Amino acid sequence: MLLTLTADAPDAATPASDLGHLLHKHPDRVQTFDTGVGTAHVLYPRADAERCTVALLVEVDPVGLVRDRAGRGDGPLAAYVNDVPYASASVLAVALRRVFGTAMTGRCDRRPELASRALPLEVHVPAVAVRGDVALVAELFAPLGWDVAATPLPLDPHVPAWGDSRYVDLRLRGTLRLADALSHLYVLLPALDGEKHYWVGEDEVDKLLRAGEAWLADHPRRDVVVHRYLRRSRPLAASALERLAEVEHVPADALDDAVAARPEDVDDTSAATSATTGTPADSGADADADADAGADDGPRTPALARLRVEAVHAALRAAGARTVVDLGCGEGVLLRELLADASFDRLLGVDVSHRALQVAARRLRLDRLPERQRARVDLAQSALTYLDDRLVGFDAAVLMEVVEHVDPPRLPALEQAVLGHARPGTLVVTTPNVEHNARYGLDAGHLRHHDHRFEWTRAQFRDWASAAAAAHGYDVTFGAVGDEDPDVGPPTQLAVLTRRPEVTA
Repeated sequence: MLLTLTADAPDAATPASDLGHLLHKHPDRVQTFDTGVGTAHVLYPRADAERCTVALLVEVDPVGLVRDRAGRGDGPLAAYVNDVPYASASVLAVALRRVFGTAMTGRCDRRPELASRALPLEVHVPAVAVRGDVALVAELFAPLGWDVAATPLPLDPHVPAWGDSRYVDLRLRGTLRLADALSHLYVLLPALDGEKHYWVGEDEVDKLLRAGEAWLADHPRRDVVVHRYLRRSRPLAASALERLAEVEHVPADALDDAVAARPEDVDDTSAATSATTGTPADSGADADADADAGADDGPRTPALARLRVEAVHAALRAAGARTVVDLGCGEGVLLRELLADASFDRLLGVDVSHRALQVAARRLRLDRLPERQRARVDLAQSALTYLDDRLVGFDAAVLMEVVEHVDPPRLPALEQAVLGHARPGTLVVTTPNVEHNARYGLDAGHLRHHDHRFEWTRAQFRDWASAAAAAHGYDVTFGAVGDEDPDVGPPTQLAVLTRRPEVTA
């Protein structure tokens, strides 16, 4: 398997060979990596000021691949080498993560400003497996800002009558961040194939949501991507879509029939997962084993979930918080963002759902964090309407998309537990703006998620936050997350409550 990625110089002052810094691979060396089922080689056919091309060549070890599949089933031919071709995209995706994992996270310590810039990129994969209509290639890549050229490869060039194979020669051109380009390839190449060379379980949902966090929720063929990436496992796909829905406010009714319109995109049946009671499970990269080791400038706007995390992060930084408790942390999306910021010394995630905390532990990789990092973050199970001494003493607390999951009669208990007992220096609250629901095509009275107990108008949210702040000695300011519609306001509303200096006798 071969993949080449070419970058042209973004401007006269930046040589194209700086791509090596972003990829954490030196252009003057050929490097080799073990992928578990073969060997990946990285080399640069060209690296100069005008243009830089990196090639990823993957050699599969058939014995290793068979050993990996041993005992998995799939019929009497499961242990034969003829299993290799239909999993080629999966093997290539694993190699991308193994070799360019740091670049996929958008981290570049030497050139951080370049990591956040959109670069003129060209990707060439000479053979990509596509199950179904070749038009699916453009349907998956084009909405992400790529110009797509997918040329079907003949089954046998010497026998034209046999027709085309299910492989295409794929060329992509676009101006994107390198991290975004790599995440697109990591998710969509296996989705085109619809197969994996390894066992697909719940962890694969976590991988998908991590890799597609910045773009998957807004993709017009999201359901197709999810189903095909997860080998058409309806239980896993339902879990992934549910987690996306809890962050993106997709109407829950859409999840019950969240299958693609075309027959080749549909498989066996399953129902969507049930909602987490109490506080919601929120949605949100594999560790890079490379020893060498932003902003999306394309036409798409960032997902609302991403904007919300960024807004809360910015509010915490503006408040000067060093210790933060995430109340109703769900599956750890915000915690992961804050953990990557060294300005936060102590983080605590609290949720009523044990399952959500398990997922958060996996998302944060608590069992693999270095000791110093591990000491900065912890998780705890607790109900937010009860007094809990573990929540006392933090500089800041966060209720991100939580209050709407609490029954209205229990809101005073929540206020007392958080503002009266825990008393953080700053409290950041986000919640949906029900007025904006009309822009989603929702009828009056239809809430964005089946577990929402209510959704507030802008006036109702201001009244609640102002009253709660005044009752407990806080000042409050309001903000918006997402585009501000002149008629119905933003999709998400935000409040920052700041504790007044204590008055002593």
